[in-house]
Amino acid sequence: MAKKVLVIDDDNDFVESVVNLLEARGYSLTSASNGKEGVEKAKAKKPDVILLDVMMTTKDEGFNVARELQSIEGVKGTPVIMVTGVRKEMNLPFGFEPDETWLPVKQILEKPIKPESLLSAIADALK
Repeated sequence: MAKKVLVIDDDNDFVESVVNLLEARGYSLTSASNGKEGVEKAKAKKPDVILLDVMMTTKDEGFNVARELQSIEGVKGTPVIMVTGVRKEMNLPFGFEPDETWLPVKQILEKPIKPESLLSAIADALK
């Protein structure tokens, strides 16, 4: 059975390119354009991995969604890969590191991301 990936991102071009890439590799894709919709789809679809943007409805929405997902029975423990351009967009001199409490994600990838890097991160998260 195909592994299920949920993409939560408001950038339609990014979502379309990720869907095309991953479907071609045999993954089953679902997408959501904001955190609220993403949480609902995570509850309904029970994905194997979640790709999550930071800046959507608000500049920090993805951080809040990452924490919320870990509090939902049946979804908590699902690997989350944060894929974001927040550092570049906000000209931040620092990066973010996964943290069990504040940022409970498996990995953080900076946009733009090479397809090979994304595929590798997903494969690692699914191990």
